[in-house]
Amino acid sequence: MTRPTENTAANRILVGDCIQLMSQMPAGSVDMVFADPPYNLQLSGELLRPNHSRVDGVDEEWDRFSDLPTYDRFTRDWLGAARHALKDDGTLWVIGSYHNIFRVGSILQDLGFWILNDIVWRKSNPMPNFKGRRFTNAHETLIWVAKSREAKYYFAYEAMKNLNEELQMRSDWTLPLCTGAERLRGEDGQKAHPTQKPEALLYRVLLAATRPDDLVLDPFFGTGTTGAVAKQLRRRWIGIEREHEYARLANARIAAVEELAEPELVDVPARRTQPRVPFGHLVERGLLKPGTNLFDQRRRVIAKVRADGTLVAQNHLGQHSGSIHKVGAAVQGLPACNGWTYWHFQEGKSLAPIDVLRQKVIAEMH
Repeated sequence: MTRPTENTAANRILVGDCIQLMSQMPAGSVDMVFADPPYNLQLSGELLRPNHSRVDGVDEEWDRFSDLPTYDRFTRDWLGAARHALKDDGTLWVIGSYHNIFRVGSILQDLGFWILNDIVWRKSNPMPNFKGRRFTNAHETLIWVAKSREAKYYFAYEAMKNLNEELQMRSDWTLPLCTGAERLRGEDGQKAHPTQKPEALLYRVLLAATRPDDLVLDPFFGTGTTGAVAKQLRRRWIGIEREHEYARLANARIAAVEELAEPELVDVPARRTQPRVPFGHLVERGLLKPGTNLFDQRRRVIAKVRADGTLVAQNHLGQHSGSIHKVGAAVQGLPACNGWTYWHFQEGKSLAPIDVLRQKVIAEMH
């Protein structure tokens, strides 16, 4: 663990007050902030199961605030300090429950942040409502914000789509609570931290909003889930934690994490940054010959490749000619179409998207 004055170097835990330490960081020095602040649960008395056993809830001193205005001041102060440390094109994620997330969202907007998404983390194994007087609280909410409306923030669209079997990633995520071997426990066998987040949640957040070697700041570090996942994905990290025991556990946990040896395994380049390959280049290279039939995925539409890299097709909507995108849109009666994924060619006994051939050419360029 480091002293608070050494708070600009990466891959370390700073022990102390997050508001003070973030305020001391160079302005615009971190790429992303992930924050899991106290929820201010406002619990009164013990929560018991039907068999009268005690529920291991959150009753630590760090989650207690005298009233809502005090909590709001705390929230405004730490968000202001995080804004100071965040780059102009960086993003901030904050997670909370119904107890606090609406207050946090309002203050985020007051400070000038621009809300990009709210994400519902639906817990696949939530704790039941033992008293039976409310709905089972089965989710938490993440708010993802840019520093301003004009910020050119980063989003790994293709990586999220790949994680979701080629479908756009939605804003409702079904993931389990932190359980089993992942859950850190003390010498007494009890949970080391009452609100330890699952690594799967941080994996998705970091992969979505950061690149390899980006610097991620977690001002409420706890037992170090953010640092453990950041190290695995070859991101740099800074954790701030005021409780020495949590910091000790986090250091030991992160030291045991193995970083991926090959950097290219965690770098998912966006397709829009790849070299431009015209469809006609595939024709002149002989990867697709003039006269070759192209199909939609269900073989309902057939188009022929022309020598100049255009297509010609005919269906109930008429005869169409032009680029792979124009003809793909026309045969569907749509205003636009991504021809690279719509059109398929015969490869053996099955069909493959023509984008496979484009990626082959791009790989040769590299």
